[in-house]
Amino acid sequence: MPVMMKTLVVATGIAVANLLSGSAFEFMRGNVYLSIGICADVTGALFTIFSGSDLIAEESTTPVKAANAYPVIPDEMYFNDVATIADRLVIGLRNTNAGNATYKGIVQVTNLG
Repeated sequence: MPVMMKTLVVATGIAVANLLSGSAFEFMRGNVYLSIGICADVTGALFTIFSGSDLIAEESTTPVKAANAYPVIPDEMYFNDVATIADRLVIGLRNTNAGNATYKGIVQVTNLG
C-alpha cells in the first residue's frame, strides 16, 4: 500500500495549491481507496481536499496537534474516497494565522484491482 507523508511550513497569508504536488502518487494509476489525515500546529490553518472532481473537504480548519506529530492511523484519517485512474489528489492549504503553520499530512492508497 503506497503511503504519502508530507510536511510543509506555510507562512502567514500564503496559500499552497497542492501539498502533494510532485508526488509519484499525486495522480492515481488505477481504481484506489484513499484514506487521508491532515493536521497543523496552529489555529487558522485551513485546508481543502479534492480527489478528481470530488470535493472531499470544503475549506476548513485542521485539528490542532503538536507540530512534530503526524495524524494517527487509523484514528485521525478522517477523509476517505474512491478514486479512479488519472484522478488527481489535491490538498490545498491556506494559512490565516498570524505566524507560520506547519502542516503534516498522510495519504494511504489502497489498490482496488
